[in-house]
Amino acid sequence: MSKTELIVALDVNSVAQAEALVDEIGPEVLWYKIGKQLFTREGVGALEMLKGKGKKIFLDLKFHDIPNTVAQAVKSALSIGADMVNFHASGGSEMIRKTVEVNGAEHPDALLIAVTVLTSMDQEALAELGVAGNPAEVVERFAKLAKSSGAHGVVCSALEIDLVKNACGQDFKLIVPGIRPVGSSVDDQKRIMTPAQASEKGADYIVVGRPITKAEDKQKAAAAVLAELA
Repeated sequence: MSKTELIVALDVNSVAQAEALVDEIGPEVLWYKIGKQLFTREGVGALEMLKGKGKKIFLDLKFHDIPNTVAQAVKSALSIGADMVNFHASGGSEMIRKTVEVNGAEHPDALLIAVTVLTSMDQEALAELGVAGNPAEVVERFAKLAKSSGAHGVVCSALEIDLVKNACGQDFKLIVPGIRPVGSSVDDQKRIMTPAQASEKGADYIVVGRPITKAEDKQKAAAAVLAELA
């Protein structure tokens, strides 16, 4: 089984704040996630800062639009340095296929990842939207759709790792947010697991934010997560 990699989420307002976090966390962490909060304020500058430090970037913008728009948005994301980009599986098979076709050959090492069900959503939230099934059933349905449409993997909660690996195979990449080291706050996540548990189940990447970025000693907090993964 390949080693689970840690992605630290940079959910801050400025490149200066993000850079301070990266420097404080230290050289052991390779992957960082830039989401809507930072990218909307700072744009390409946030990616340039990370690339300048030799880091890999998960650009977490969860694109969801008509097929050509998403394909071109992902193309733009890859052109400015993203190594992993995501889009909503609920955009459908045509959207996913078009995105992979437009970008796969030019960026063969990039990871094109579909979002299944947000980790803040439970069955009640899905029912409110008229989505049939419990979170696990919806995640499996979306993961199979993503794989058959050419996506390299999905974002899913730790509780669905076994389900998705069984449905889509061991080579299908799983990016798992909602990871909380032992003793840390649950915050607004509903479907969570520790780093060691997620790794043991087969997560390819785990995303950790506040337990590292809000820690008093950020390097120590990151090292503790990496130790769990080892």
